[in-house]
Amino acid sequence: MLLHELEKYTGQLLQVDRFKDYAPNGLQVEGRATVQRILCGVTASEALIDAAIDWHADAIVVHHGYFWRGEDPRVVGQKRKRLVKLLGHHISLLAYHLPLDAHPELGNNAQLGKRLGLVGDGLFGEQDLGWIGSPDAEITVGDLMDRIRTALGREPMLAGDPQRPVKRIAWCTGGAQRYFEDAIAAGCDCFITGEASEHNYHAARESGVAFIAAGHNATERYGVQALTAHLGEHFGLATQFVELDNPF
Repeated sequence: MLLHELEKYTGQLLQVDRFKDYAPNGLQVEGRATVQRILCGVTASEALIDAAIDWHADAIVVHHGYFWRGEDPRVVGQKRKRLVKLLGHHISLLAYHLPLDAHPELGNNAQLGKRLGLVGDGLFGEQDLGWIGSPDAEITVGDLMDRIRTALGREPMLAGDPQRPVKRIAWCTGGAQRYFEDAIAAGCDCFITGEASEHNYHAARESGVAFIAAGHNATERYGVQALTAHLGEHFGLATQFVELDNPF
């Protein structure tokens, strides 16, 4: 299929124009005009580009792309190495940040909730990115930690009482620790995100609301997988997800 048709469809699917974001959503690096093979991953690292080259991908779809607000605009160092490889092999890069967090079916929050048995019924936070809902059964914070270990294959970090019953949960993948105060104000028993800041510990201890940091990369694997699988099925394209080890 044509690259510009793929970008147009995906932009409409994710409603990219609805979001005020920190980087451009959609086509960031233009490669060949047609696409048959899409490789996806969380971040457009050099290792992911190397995997795309080895697999003879026409395009890469990621959650974390390039050209972030406030970054050095010069094409030097690490940025130059990545762009040389993409352009030299005519591989397109498409990145979807906040729109991929927010999509009600394919998004990171929707997909993480699905894997953890959480039923979302409300939104909160900046641009309604965060989700609020309930577990599918009576559980404690400790039970929820067990679910996260099993689903994500890693040890989450907890600030809070593992014995606390959980009836209302707020979650937002990635680096959304700044939404913790909003989750507390919304009356939640627990908040799940990817990263933690030092002050989150004190807020959890003083409020009694549990804070769980399950990993930025680990919580944001699933949206890009769901999106790329959808594109592959819809357009008859070959797709592949590459998991790159990242403890953060």
